[in-house]
Amino acid sequence: MPDSAVRRPQETFDTIQIMTIQKPSIPKGTRDFSPVETARRNYLFDTVKSVFRRYGFQPLETPSMENLSTLLGKYGEEGDKLLFKVLNSGNFLKGIESEELLAAAESDNPVALGNRMCDKGLRYDLTVPFARYVVQHRNELVFPFKRYQIQPVWRADRPQKGRYREFYQCDVDVVGSESLLNEVELIRIVQDVFAALGIRVVLKINNRKILYGIAETIGHADKMTDITVAIDKLDKIGLDAVNEELAERGLSPEAIAALRPILELTGDNRAKLTAITAIIGEHSAIGLKGIEEVKTILDYTEKLGVTLPVELDLSLARGLNYYTGAIFEVKALDFPMGSICGGGRYDDLTGIFGLPDTSGVGISFGADRIYDVLLGLDLFPAETAQSVRALFVNFGGAEECDALKLLADVRQAGIAAEIYPEAVKMKKQFDYAQKRGIPYMIFVGETERAARVATVKNIVTGEQTPVPFGEIAAFLKQ
Repeated sequence: MPDSAVRRPQETFDTIQIMTIQKPSIPKGTRDFSPVETARRNYLFDTVKSVFRRYGFQPLETPSMENLSTLLGKYGEEGDKLLFKVLNSGNFLKGIESEELLAAAESDNPVALGNRMCDKGLRYDLTVPFARYVVQHRNELVFPFKRYQIQPVWRADRPQKGRYREFYQCDVDVVGSESLLNEVELIRIVQDVFAALGIRVVLKINNRKILYGIAETIGHADKMTDITVAIDKLDKIGLDAVNEELAERGLSPEAIAALRPILELTGDNRAKLTAITAIIGEHSAIGLKGIEEVKTILDYTEKLGVTLPVELDLSLARGLNYYTGAIFEVKALDFPMGSICGGGRYDDLTGIFGLPDTSGVGISFGADRIYDVLLGLDLFPAETAQSVRALFVNFGGAEECDALKLLADVRQAGIAAEIYPEAVKMKKQFDYAQKRGIPYMIFVGETERAARVATVKNIVTGEQTPVPFGEIAAFLKQ
């Protein structure tokens, strides 16, 4: 073989490098979080957890993937379309004829074929997996069972501001109790969480029984789901577009006309309740029961001195099929953002998995949207961005050894600190501390070693303070 045909190892390695280089990217609707962003998110999670724990909720985690049969049919037609499905391992096309593939490719809705190739999916929310967990572990649980859960969920939605394909939810649920005290407790949790975060919010409340009563009153009880899916979009698309969708879903012009004044009701909560009671009248016993439930909840909030604004919104529907009673939605007052928290009562979600007549109620905090609100309103505490309190300057040699010993003492005292890994120029070490947002630099040079007194410099103010070796931790804690 001629020498020119012999490829040296380095040439081969360089060729491989060139062939494998690609532009780094992540899927749309997902995000990386920098150290500062992660620290801020942890502040948010810690704040929420502290409130959940105060109310007696226990932590729980479930798998990212669930059996597709667990997820399908729980979120309505719209929700099912947004499920991320996981292809079966191995030959996922086994048993599927080529004609079926061609037909699916030309179809506007190839869902059925997709379901045959997938038997697992990424969880859409935390509530359905929670219901599955409750039934699967019912003999191990004490009811009422109160749990909180903070984990990511996935939805194949169109990414836009405040709407992501991967996002975190912070859920609290109580299952095994029909008492409306649970709804009141959730309202107080909402009040405490957002007070701790410094966000002014309004909580909107409605009841699915009232919505059913409205559907009965306008003569379309059979189209309850169609009505709720449509009016749930009222804030996004407006009343005229909602009316168009209702017509497309088969509601008569008379029914749409009868619904309009209900959606446009004004006044305080009591005035709205009086008005909707008069409208529903004798048409719906279920609707009247929903009105009584809302009255009871509002009475409790008034007697307990809840300061959170609670507003009855008869257009609030929350399109998820499993809700059966009170429903909630929370919006920020000082920042343009969709719902940042929502939930409600579900009377028989566990019945789907074989445990009937086990009522539950819960609420979910949308961590990613709340993060955006905190950021937009500049409400994150400054210290959340500071992960390290002090940087020991590296002089090398014996000074480095003494600095390492003092660094160990500072860390033992519970203070985050580090040493620059190399004895390089002072400017480089100073720039590192400044860019990292480290407030203090600690100098242990030849003079400091002799006097057993370190020089601690505040790099924001430039002030330098002599601190005895044994008092460095106490100084940094000030």
